[in-house]
Amino acid sequence: QVQLVESGGGLVQAGGSLRLSCAASGRTFSSNAMGWFRQAPGKEREFVAGISWSGGSTNYADSVKGRFFISRDNAKNTVYLQMNSLTPEDTAVYYCAADRTAYAAVVTTRHAYDYWGQGTQVTVSS
Repeated sequence: QVQLVESGGGLVQAGGSLRLSCAASGRTFSSNAMGWFRQAPGKEREFVAGISWSGGSTNYADSVKGRFFISRDNAKNTVYLQMNSLTPEDTAVYYCAADRTAYAAVVTTRHAYDYWGQGTQVTVSS
């Protein structure tokens, strides 16, 4: 059974940092691009960051550029999202996802991702 399990969410004050992890099990995703999405109450799920299978290419939503950094460790089958300078607008449930196509470029559309984690809540207080 393929699973993506996020961890590292929580409550943090504005200006603080959190590091999210996404551990995959059941199969390796070392050949697949990975992404982080988020969904705030009453809003659509939106792309946050993505990383190519090798880690050599990344893509970020404009709203998080320069504050969030995605990385991966293929040996551990794990993807990370370092979030700095958090604001209340970053409050959401954060999901990691795996692209269905091996060796594909990073894409920002959720429909390209076949595997999803259950999400981890990030709450930023003002």
